[in-house]
Amino acid sequence: MKKEHRLLLGAHLSIADGFDDSIQQAMSLGCTTLQIFTKSNRQWHAKALEATEVKAFLAAQKQSSIAPVVAHASYLINIGSADQALRSKSIDALLLELERCSALSIAYLVLHPGSHTKTDEMLCLAIVADSINQVLARYTGNTMLLLESMAGQGSTICYTLEQLASILKKLTNKKRVGICIDTCHVFAAGYDISNFEGYQAFWQAYDNILGIDTLKAIHLNDSKKPCGSRVDRHEHIGQGMLGKETFKLIMNDSRFFDVPKILETPLDDRGDFASNLKTLKGLLSKETKTALNCS
Repeated sequence: MKKEHRLLLGAHLSIADGFDDSIQQAMSLGCTTLQIFTKSNRQWHAKALEATEVKAFLAAQKQSSIAPVVAHASYLINIGSADQALRSKSIDALLLELERCSALSIAYLVLHPGSHTKTDEMLCLAIVADSINQVLARYTGNTMLLLESMAGQGSTICYTLEQLASILKKLTNKKRVGICIDTCHVFAAGYDISNFEGYQAFWQAYDNILGIDTLKAIHLNDSKKPCGSRVDRHEHIGQGMLGKETFKLIMNDSRFFDVPKILETPLDDRGDFASNLKTLKGLLSKETKTALNCS
């Protein structure tokens, strides 16, 4: 039987008015998938989830066409830190985030892998892998942890496919961890995916180094800065250094039909999620629309 696909396109939306409200926001925008924080991304503390808000969120999701839901971990977490106190705090915080995702039946939790300050990149990568092993030894839920590809700004690691692979190779249970590729990040890191040849070369390298099956989510962001700048600055789709070609290729790439594609573009006077979603949908070919059963 031929497998059925559907357009998996969404944005990172606010939970300020409640978890269930994020589902309503997504539906009103015409999204089919969604990314949220399950707590403040700028604070360590998290108020315990209340049974009523969990129930409301699960009910809202069940009644919608939003699936899967993706969460993003706090930016404070650094499980690659050589500072034992910060590392321990980060491990506990990551475990808490995974448990919150379990309670909310969230499929994936995206994590910025970490950064080094008093060590080098190789040691930091090893520390990250060890930290993940510790977290997953304590976590019994089903949410998959996704390591996000980074731009390489400052002392941030995982800006190369090889660095991501080095972490995966050290994991005790590789099936519980996947990858989230950010288009802005990989471009800023030095992978020129702005044209067909570069796009094809990147994904061939990805498959050779990581295996295409490890890809579980894609963040769709244009880049304010040029290729190789290692500066992480998101831009509206088609208005940055990447241009529309990259996104046209992704949106029509059958390998990624079943991979949730999430916008993290700016909200300013030049555009918002609605305008960026419209741009992306406008890049779908007639053949892709037929394959995804969308107009």
